[in-house]
Amino acid sequence: MANLFSTYLVPAAVIAVAVVLVFGLVNMMRGGSPNTSQKLMRLRVLLQFVAIIVIMAAIWVMRG
Repeated sequence: MANLFSTYLVPAAVIAVAVVLVFGLVNMMRGGSPNTSQKLMRLRVLLQFVAIIVIMAAIWVMRG
């Protein structure tokens, strides 16, 4: 179970946050829609929350 978290879920969560962050930066630099930027920012915050939960779960599983 710990291997699943540390090998797949933690990197997937971090990569998802990074991808949304890059999309948001590209949209902002191109002068895209402010609504799209706002949606991407909200999605990034949600994904960061999920990533923190996944990382904490991985630490908890590896501890026990």
